[in-house]
Amino acid sequence: MIKTGGKQYKVKEKDTLKIEKVLGENGNKVSFDEVLLIADEKGKDVNIGAPKVKGAKVEATILEQGRARKISVIKYKRKTRYRRNLGHRQVFTKVEVNKITVK
Repeated sequence: MIKTGGKQYKVKEKDTLKIEKVLGENGNKVSFDEVLLIADEKGKDVNIGAPKVKGAKVEATILEQGRARKISVIKYKRKTRYRRNLGHRQVFTKVEVNKITVK
């Protein structure tokens, strides 16, 4: 389990996931040092950090930098003729997890 962009993600090797924007270009390597928990597939060998696991690192490759679909944000107040319609597209980075290491 890693923490990046204020969110926590459960990852395994060869997983692809969309996370908050990370600086870099397609094909670049990225490493995440904020590893909160490491466990095996069956949950027998569990290593819980306090708050981070010491010496643990997750390495990943950037696959894509993009923007999500547009969402519409509407503000409305009755009786005052106040209406606002805003659009928002969140930026994201798509990464593939290559290796999880513990020293």
